Amino acid sequence: MTRLNLVLLLALIASSLYLVRVSYDSRRLYTALDIAQNDARKLEIEHERLKSEKQSQATPLRVERVARDKLAMRTATPAVTEYVTYAPAAASGVTP
Repeated sequence: MTRLNLVLLLALIASSLYLVRVSYDSRRLYTALDIAQNDARKLEIEHERLKSEKQSQATPLRVERVARDKLAMRTATPAVTEYVTYAPAAASGVTP
C-alpha cells in the first residue's frame, strides 16, 4: 500500500510541476502576443501616416513647383520643342 501511495505522490508532484510549467509558458506567450499586437498597431499607424504624407507630397501643384524650383525645369512650349522624324534607310541595302 505504501508503494502505491509513493507512486501516486510522485505522479501528483510531476503533474503539478507540469501544470506550473504550462501556466508559465502560457503567460509568457500571451505577453509576447500582446507586445506583437502593439507593435503591429504602431506599424499600421505609421503606415497610414506615411500614406497620407505621400499623398500630400504627390499633388500635381507641388510636383510642378518642385520641378520648376529645385530641378530648374520649365513647361514645354512649341518654341522649345524639337520634333524628330523617322526616315527609313534607302532600299540600296546600305545599313545605317
